[in-house]
Amino acid sequence: MLVLGIESSCDETGVALVQSHDEMLPALLSHALHSQIDMHQAFGGVVPELASRDHIRRVLPLAREVLASGGRSLQDVDVVAFTRGPGLAGALLVGAGVACALGAALGRPVLGVHHLEGHLLSPFLSADPPEFPFVALLVSGGHTQLMRVDGVGRYELLGETIDDAAGEAFDKSAKLMGLAYPGGPLLARLAQAGDPKAYALPRPLMHSGNLDFSFAGLKTAVLVQSQRMVAAAGVGRFQDLPLPQQADLAASTQAAIVEVLLKKSVAALKQTGLMRLVVAGGVGANQQLRLQLNAECERRGVRVHYPELHLCTDNGAMIAMAAAMRLQSGLQEATRDYAFDVKPRWPLHAL
Repeated sequence: MLVLGIESSCDETGVALVQSHDEMLPALLSHALHSQIDMHQAFGGVVPELASRDHIRRVLPLAREVLASGGRSLQDVDVVAFTRGPGLAGALLVGAGVACALGAALGRPVLGVHHLEGHLLSPFLSADPPEFPFVALLVSGGHTQLMRVDGVGRYELLGETIDDAAGEAFDKSAKLMGLAYPGGPLLARLAQAGDPKAYALPRPLMHSGNLDFSFAGLKTAVLVQSQRMVAAAGVGRFQDLPLPQQADLAASTQAAIVEVLLKKSVAALKQTGLMRLVVAGGVGANQQLRLQLNAECERRGVRVHYPELHLCTDNGAMIAMAAAMRLQSGLQEATRDYAFDVKPRWPLHAL
């Protein structure tokens, strides 16, 4: 079974081909991705209307590229999968509309996929795929969740953010420091030259006794600390401070986020008694998070799995993979009903 996957939930257009085999993990044949970062940088964040229009421009050329590099034709495709939600409504409609139009034209069934399930199952595309069951730390954009995963479609929510997610804490803190969009990776890069213990920033809910997250208070603390630093130095903006001071606040901010994610993940492993952890989503590419999780999991004898770095952000490969795994497990059937809808808000545990 050959699955063509289309991802268009936010600011990246992804298309991929995955080949499914009976009783074997589906294999990625080819994928292509276009990021809209350069377009949105001038606005300091994603502009939904511009994102939707760019998806329209990119999705078909990317599909042609993927088919050519995979040595396949449209007629070879058995199922067309697309991101149904969550995400930006207009952006989701582009991918859903193109997928259903292709399905109707080819006479092939289509399947709407949950964006976060795509991230959750993306480590199965790696050279070291996990095995069920496991604890999953999902850190993608506006989502930070801990899940118990017993199989495809068998997800138990253990804890989630009650306000800002980890990715938002990175991006919003970076914006307060005057870093360009998207700020999270730039903050992490700046943090490499800083002292993570320079400033005592809060670790919200770290000792709450549950597995929920909260990062809004950290963002406020970063704002207050940056204002104090600017006032003490007698400069006009945070960007006018000496680079070492900027790096110290970036490193302290990253350290606070990473420590909370680490402690909560360990608590989830203890609570479930599981010895396998999967980390997925854009923040899962953070090198400090990986280093600290690797060290702690090795100390505890826990196996930890990540998607390949180039598959941490939104991409079509994870959508095609999730569709193939759902179909392979018999959990869901693709449909030839080409009337589609999207779900901008769609809890993963509601699947």
